[in-house]
Amino acid sequence: WATRSGLARLLLKTADRVLARLATHVLVDSPSQRDFLVRAGVVSAKKSRVLANGSICGVDTLRFRPDPELRRRIRQLLDIPEGAVVFLYVGRFKVDKGVLDLARAFGRLGTDYGHAFLLVVGPDEEGLGPRIQEICSPVAGRLRFAGCVAAPQQYMAAADVLCLPSYREGFGSVVIEAASVGIPAVGSNIYGVTDAIESGVTGLLHIAGDVADLHSKMKLMMDDQESRLRMGANARLRAGRRFSKELVTSALLEFYGSVVPKTVGHVA
Repeated sequence: WATRSGLARLLLKTADRVLARLATHVLVDSPSQRDFLVRAGVVSAKKSRVLANGSICGVDTLRFRPDPELRRRIRQLLDIPEGAVVFLYVGRFKVDKGVLDLARAFGRLGTDYGHAFLLVVGPDEEGLGPRIQEICSPVAGRLRFAGCVAAPQQYMAAADVLCLPSYREGFGSVVIEAASVGIPAVGSNIYGVTDAIESGVTGLLHIAGDVADLHSKMKLMMDDQESRLRMGANARLRAGRRFSKELVTSALLEFYGSVVPKTVGHVA
């Protein structure tokens, strides 16, 4: 409901309030989203908590890792030159995910940089593919669609920058997955995403819905390879230290141990 208005917003927000009130505990997937929900009066600070540093299940750092050979193979498969800078979107094709903003920003970027490519991965839930192609028509030769895939880490290994220009996001797990592969992110400055991206350290934040600002951040990634590589290395370290699946699973087990009566499971 965060991006809705009027009656739809009221109904959806009320439903969340009722669910939160009826629950004994509320787990929220990022500190900034929890703050937002507490300020909105949806959940109480006392009843809600975030596991570890956020996310739903953490990131599998063995599955999501740099792979130079895979990078070469995927680029060959997609006919992307080795020297290209590949911006990657992974997720559902939805307006509130900012995919049309990304298309507009890349359309501008691609006209100035002949080695910039955009790789889009995920299911087209709102039939936006033709609109993306139309917006990017001047640079259509450097636009790639991979569809819905079972192994997104392969496409992350082939990319240089992840883009998440979403209007709303609980956490942005795709950001830490890409970070674990060693690539920085450009994401919108909204709750959830701000937990996944450390601005200027592991990526760059732009104003949500602002195509010009998104374009400027993508341009910075193009112009400063040294900073891009440094942020990618920082992102990989941060993903392993703060968001590994082992850390989040341990926090979940600790949570269960604190709320489930010790006698459960020991009844004769």
